[in-house]
Amino acid sequence: MNLVVVSNRVTRGKPNEPMTGGLAAALLPVVEHSGAIWVGSSGRVRDGHQKEPFAEIEALGSGAIATLDLPAAHYGGYYEGFANSALWPALHSRSDLIRVSRDDYVSYREVNAFMARALMRFRKPKTAFWVQDYHFLALGAELRDLGVDDPIGFFLHTPWPVTAVMQGVPNHRELINAMLAYDLLGFQTEDDRQNFLSYVGGELGLAVEDGVALSQHGRTRCEVFPIGIDAEKFAAYAAKSASHPDVSRLRRSLNGERLAIGVDRLDYSKGLVNRISAFDRLWTEQPQFARSISLLQIANPSRGAIEAYGNLQNEVARLVSDVNGRHGEVDWTPIRYLNKGFSQAVLAGLYRTAQVGVVTPLHDGMNLVAKEYVAAQNPADPGVLVLSKFAGAANELDAALLVNPHDIDGMARSIAIAAAMPLTERKMRWDAMMKKLRGHTIQQWSADFVAELEKCRTEKAAVATQPPQALRWLKSAISGVRLI
Repeated sequence: MNLVVVSNRVTRGKPNEPMTGGLAAALLPVVEHSGAIWVGSSGRVRDGHQKEPFAEIEALGSGAIATLDLPAAHYGGYYEGFANSALWPALHSRSDLIRVSRDDYVSYREVNAFMARALMRFRKPKTAFWVQDYHFLALGAELRDLGVDDPIGFFLHTPWPVTAVMQGVPNHRELINAMLAYDLLGFQTEDDRQNFLSYVGGELGLAVEDGVALSQHGRTRCEVFPIGIDAEKFAAYAAKSASHPDVSRLRRSLNGERLAIGVDRLDYSKGLVNRISAFDRLWTEQPQFARSISLLQIANPSRGAIEAYGNLQNEVARLVSDVNGRHGEVDWTPIRYLNKGFSQAVLAGLYRTAQVGVVTPLHDGMNLVAKEYVAAQNPADPGVLVLSKFAGAANELDAALLVNPHDIDGMARSIAIAAAMPLTERKMRWDAMMKKLRGHTIQQWSADFVAELEKCRTEKAAVATQPPQALRWLKSAISGVRLI
């Protein structure tokens, strides 16, 4: 099977370049080792009056990357507009932050249609398309409109919220009907899958049975595929990174004190304000931790043109300054705050240096930083992961110290427990989490999804050969008649 992977953003994964976002980090090894073609935006836009450019293609391991210039007239409405000012806040249960216009939705659909036309050049016999994330919810429907009957799968890297939140997204019914053109929809957690199926059954009134939704497009199977990492590769990065200048300078600067680390995009879903407030509470209520543990917070800015992100950046910067002003000394800075990215190799070394990893989003899909922190630890002296129960990773990494990111006092207590945890307990928790990481790798994630997508091809062929009575049953289910 020829696999075409599609996402808004691609990465070339050069060792010394910063890695931005979990999606890019996750797909890189899949493409390198599977021979897939990975299609995405070049980061440039084109004038609509110019001739449509061919994709720029370059090798990536055994696979390839193809990048496209997206249409300038619609890019802003598609990306900053509907994708990140309507879908992103809704998917993270922040419907209060939805800011979108009708034109934004039109642009979103136009870019999805543009990408569908561009993908036709990569279609070969026995091709399967694997579409990634909320930027392309309607891409499957656009491909069907172009006559594509090959398997098309979709994986959502974010959460899927309850129906009441999705109802706050303009054109939500039309959009989710379009999603049902996919043969396979993949989610991070069972809660996400159930929320989606509840919308399909309740809001759209469609038949749902055993995780399969029946619509005018046919059968759409909904499954859970928790995304993993290459734990062994990340552990090797960490072991080799001790001599990197950034890592060695950090280690020397600590003067024996313990370090906590947070690594996030600067996004309101990541709970940065609550996290910093928890450290403030720790140093206020338990002053023995002053000069004993500090926080390195790496927060790479993104989507700065969107008002909510600009406001957050200002709020976090003010809060860090305030906390440092209250608790800092002439020779001690409580919070080291960096607005830049690092390569995975360097991040692995920074993780390994930290005795506490703080991953405390308010709502997250999986959060691969949690898994990366665990994989990077020294097996003989591992650190402790403090993890939000609202991150998808909490379903697997239940040996972490699980916290409610809205409970500032509770987070402060958990950070204190992590900083003082004895070696025996640290090793026990780390061993349990590493066992999970080794059993659910990024390679297994992609293999499971592609195998299920291939199974959809077989099921579709079987339905096409059903006798007339079975086809009448299917048509009645699609029309909304619930069968018992």
